[in-house]
Amino acid sequence: MADALEDFYAIIPAGGIGSRLWPLSRADAPKFLHDLTGSGASLLRQTWDRLAPLAGDQRIMVVTGRAHRAAVEAQLPGVADHNVVLESEPKDSTAAIGLAAAILRRREPDVVIGSFAADHVIGDARGFRRSVREAVAAARAGYIATIGITPTEPAIGFGYIHADGVALEVEGAATVHAVRSFVEKPDLETATAYLEEGNYLWNAGMFIARADVLLAEIGRTKPELLAGIEELAAAWDTSSRGAVVDAVWPGLEKIAIDYTVAEPAAAAGRMAVVPGDFDWDDVGDFASLAKLQSGGRANNLAVLGDGARILADSSSGIVVAHSQRLISLIGVEDIVVVDTPDALLVTTSANAQRVKGVVDALKISGRGDVL
Repeated sequence: MADALEDFYAIIPAGGIGSRLWPLSRADAPKFLHDLTGSGASLLRQTWDRLAPLAGDQRIMVVTGRAHRAAVEAQLPGVADHNVVLESEPKDSTAAIGLAAAILRRREPDVVIGSFAADHVIGDARGFRRSVREAVAAARAGYIATIGITPTEPAIGFGYIHADGVALEVEGAATVHAVRSFVEKPDLETATAYLEEGNYLWNAGMFIARADVLLAEIGRTKPELLAGIEELAAAWDTSSRGAVVDAVWPGLEKIAIDYTVAEPAAAAGRMAVVPGDFDWDDVGDFASLAKLQSGGRANNLAVLGDGARILADSSSGIVVAHSQRLISLIGVEDIVVVDTPDALLVTTSANAQRVKGVVDALKISGRGDVL
């Protein structure tokens, strides 16, 4: 593609089941494989379409579970076979992103990589790509860059990035700032204070860096994990891949890249952030899905599902219908109803985050048949 960045490779980690969206999202049909926007394309496909103009469709790598390979390749017919990295079991984001970076560095030593979740919704693709281009410029200058979302409300469901108030001098990245720290999900009072101060951004989990710089950071914090990643990468494009994966992958530490890379790099002054002014949503639960579907209008009832049969009177919230059952709602506000052939969820928007607890309880009780 004419406007693609020559040294850039996009990575899409497509893992997890999105347990707060159960029973819509399941182990065999995770969140990223669903169309949650009504666009006709899954979240994974939308992510690919946003990244292709930046990287070119031959320079996008997808990291996913073995069980999801067929579905991923069906949704992304343009993905090259050598750019599908299969995990034998989930090991969180450091292993997934680190392995992809290590494989790509061996193929192309000076490559700049960018990792972008498969299950986020971004309305302004042009604004997104503008921010990524700035982040790539910062990465070329040696920083580990991220894109922080300019907050529109004191959200308590996101982590925050505390940015320095003075812009860095990086050619091609006019808005980039140093990161002071990453902050865990705050309470409402703290989040409100963050908005008032103005130097805090939502952490969207996007990381852009030279592959060698990212791997060096993992090596500083988790040398044993990096050693395993490098052993896997060395064998990846050889006939010994299968045997090495079977021997090494199970022993990799399961840890998020926020703890191995983002937080320590920020503390050492090696982290930069580009403020993103585009619409962004991680669709973390049914409350956020309802808000996304209703355009933020609280009195609306959002309905998802082909051929959904809904009768509603003075009701608001969201109904996800994946059965042929008639669903009638009368005088209920902020309701969440998810109807599938083998499981029914009824809750409220205020309790949407607690759905993960149901999934945990089902695991403990041995009811894996509905997960």
